[in-house]
Amino acid sequence: MSVLVVVPARYASTRYPGKPLVELTGASGEKKSLIKRSWLAACQVAGVDRVVVATDDDRIRTHAEGFGAEVVMTSVDCANGTERCAEAHAALGGGYDIVVNLQGDAPLTPHWFVEDLIAGLRGAPDKGLATPVLQCDGATLTSLLEDRKAGRVGGTTAVFAADKGALYFSKEVVPYTSTAYAPDAATPVYHHVGVYAYRPDALAAYPSWPVGPLETLEGLEQLRFLENGRSILCVEVSARGREFWELNNPQDLPKIETMMKRMGLD
Repeated sequence: MSVLVVVPARYASTRYPGKPLVELTGASGEKKSLIKRSWLAACQVAGVDRVVVATDDDRIRTHAEGFGAEVVMTSVDCANGTERCAEAHAALGGGYDIVVNLQGDAPLTPHWFVEDLIAGLRGAPDKGLATPVLQCDGATLTSLLEDRKAGRVGGTTAVFAADKGALYFSKEVVPYTSTAYAPDAATPVYHHVGVYAYRPDALAAYPSWPVGPLETLEGLEQLRFLENGRSILCVEVSARGREFWELNNPQDLPKIETMMKRMGLD
């Protein structure tokens, strides 16, 4: 099955304008932009036929082409990364069996997260969409709770049924637990990893669906699938000792750089 990875990136982020061009310093002291690091993460995924950056901004296009990325220009009217992926896939002439959305703010996404995600969707022919979830340890859960106490919108959490079908995604920390967990202890909370794998028919249909109240309230694009009766497969992935966080707010920048230094990532 042919696989296309799209890295959607927009300049006009409400919470962090210009985020794709923000530089992150790696363990060796080398600086690379967020979009370059996300593109490099996409290029490490095995079994992928093509990787493109999808953007509506000439600054991002010039920068991405400068480090060797293939760029697809998309409309400024794309409401989110899924709509941008749908437009990019169509602009490339379609034809891919699986389209992966590796969002441009997730430079710490290990290649095996995406490989496991693709394998999960391949093994679920009744699903049009799959997304990874990572069980939080106590330290990650504490970080999520601290963001919420500080009024910051940080990571997203996911709850799912026994068959791994998604029940809900939220920027609040769900499910609720009053238990105090040790930093390395497993918790009942799952961190949603902002990567998606779509079958082309589901991806093409997405922009035509109405935006529902839950997507509007949470600001989470995947809720449009649930609100329109489409099931989502949650694929549990393993950290294998790697730390994971997304760049959602300016305050996340030093946190991610510290993680990169601890893990020796350049």
